[in-house]
Amino acid sequence: MLPRCVLPREARDRVIDAPLDRYRDVVRPEWIDHNRHLNVGYYLVVFDYATDEFFRWIGLDATHRRERAVTTFCLEAHVTYHREVREGDPLRFTTLLLGHDAKRIHYIHEMYHAQEGYLAATNELMSLHVSEATRRSAPMAAEILERLARIQAAHDALPRPPQVGRTIGLDRRAAVVHTAGRRGAGAPPAEAG
Repeated sequence: MLPRCVLPREARDRVIDAPLDRYRDVVRPEWIDHNRHLNVGYYLVVFDYATDEFFRWIGLDATHRRERAVTTFCLEAHVTYHREVREGDPLRFTTLLLGHDAKRIHYIHEMYHAQEGYLAATNELMSLHVSEATRRSAPMAAEILERLARIQAAHDALPRPPQVGRTIGLDRRAAVVHTAGRRGAGAPPAEAG
């Protein structure tokens, strides 16, 4: 049997990976910052490469976009960082379809160290399907929506990562307790006396 990545498109379309586990990369020297690990900006770059692979798999590849004069825009993205990765580290990405409608796709990537297996980061995204002519949202083609429905059925059987739907912020009570009794920035002035 041929590896999945070289199967004809028709055969690939019948395969529903749950989650998608195809994209691989390596932390490149130009992605390293002064802390000697992957720079925050390059997490988005490499997650975008994982998105490209995900979109190819669902049928929103370069040929489809060119023939239909459509594209996708990112509406929102959330990244969580769990463990650092460094130059030369191999990366493995999984992608889980969280939801979709006629114009939007909600999904999450998980980045793992490919040898050591630990979760390095996650990237939750909402993408919008767009007409290149109008630069406005447009419904996806029927065959893409059919493929997404099959993927959704398979992916709905999986547990959701705990990072899904997270918001950023401080627990107000913890912040107050942390600063209580301290003098300095943010602390109320001491009483004279």
